[in-house]
Amino acid sequence: MAIEQQNGPEEAEEVQPSLNVLAQYIKDLSFENPNAPRSLANMQNSPQIQLTVNVNGKPLGGADYEVELAIEGGAGEGANTLFKFELLYGAVIRLAGIPEENVHAMVMIEGPRLLFPFARQIIADCTRNGGFPPLMIDPIDFVALYRNRLSQAQPTVGQA
Repeated sequence: MAIEQQNGPEEAEEVQPSLNVLAQYIKDLSFENPNAPRSLANMQNSPQIQLTVNVNGKPLGGADYEVELAIEGGAGEGANTLFKFELLYGAVIRLAGIPEENVHAMVMIEGPRLLFPFARQIIADCTRNGGFPPLMIDPIDFVALYRNRLSQAQPTVGQA
């Protein structure tokens, strides 16, 4: 049995900042093609696509957080609806070595940034499997989305 002898004070090991994805999952997925097969007829014009993106995060305990990326959208309206979809894609992430004042931004910006390519592929597969060309969503600026959400949460001067 070997015993290590320490000379001098113990030095605290510095934890390198990291974000690890522990699990990824679809929490909710819906695709509707309400007017099929009529909606699958050759279209002369590209349909107008509506898209809504939302991000939520919550602590799970310790250094673990759940991140939810919600993407909802569709093409057409009313009787002319081509398709609609809703995806709630989640992940459990673990943060290490992140200063407390930066944790919220890491969860709400870097978490969805890591999830987005997977969510994008799920939506592309759904639209293709629904009989349409795959919908390839443009990259999302999660920093701008985060800043916009913060500005909406803070009351402006003069508001009670």
